[in-house]
Amino acid sequence: MYMDLPLAVDIYIGIMLFVLGAVMGSFINCAADRYCRKQSVWRGRSHCDSCGATLTVIDLVPILSYMFLRGKCRRCGAKIPPRCLVTELLVAIIYALTYALYGCSFVTLEYIALFSALIALSLVDLDTMEIPDGLLLFCAAVFAAFAYLHGQGVDQMLDRLKDGVIGAVVYGGGMLIISLIMDRILGRESMGGGDIKLFAVLGLFAGLVRGLLLLLIACIVGIISAYASGNKNNAFPFGPCISGAAIITLLVGQQVVNQYLSLL
Repeated sequence: MYMDLPLAVDIYIGIMLFVLGAVMGSFINCAADRYCRKQSVWRGRSHCDSCGATLTVIDLVPILSYMFLRGKCRRCGAKIPPRCLVTELLVAIIYALTYALYGCSFVTLEYIALFSALIALSLVDLDTMEIPDGLLLFCAAVFAAFAYLHGQGVDQMLDRLKDGVIGAVVYGGGMLIISLIMDRILGRESMGGGDIKLFAVLGLFAGLVRGLLLLLIACIVGIISAYASGNKNNAFPFGPCISGAAIITLLVGQQVVNQYLSLL
């Protein structure tokens, strides 16, 4: 379903989604941090990790609070991690950009839900080197929920399910086989099980054709990240690289594929 709205309405919705994205970015960052600390995501007031002071509305306005407080706690002066601001800005931009590209449609709703989960699991992976199975199941549920809504009937739904399942099997199964081979060659684990499952889940959304682009971008970003971090020979969180590649692929991947095919 797609609704063609007046330009003024589109701009208004885009601004509202930017604001919503900033709010969700703040929540996602808090939820990921609490998950890593083994704390309840839903219970307890937000507080400063250094002095324990409960944060008020002034401290919790997304983006603006960080800028006005100059990245420091208002009470004890402890530095607030820059990733709080980065996450809020990133999610806000992703929400607005998704709407700019796909408008008032089920695709926008689906991708906003998926991208939110990908940002969350990336933050957890950065801190723990683990990808929560619960977020992977949520992503799969998003795909299943929107499978019918994308099309105009049962045939379109079945086509999308077929392409998604093929993508999941090819890229999830393919990465598993490659990982097992590399494990034998290197004598150690070359890729975490969470990364393999993430490839499988994202194969549902990307399908067979765009999945190849996703894999290519993820590998390039992963290599650059490994060299930039100095972890060329050690394990490093690959989930953010895969998630970033998925967001790029789902937002503009089809246009890239079409441009490439037009050259053949």
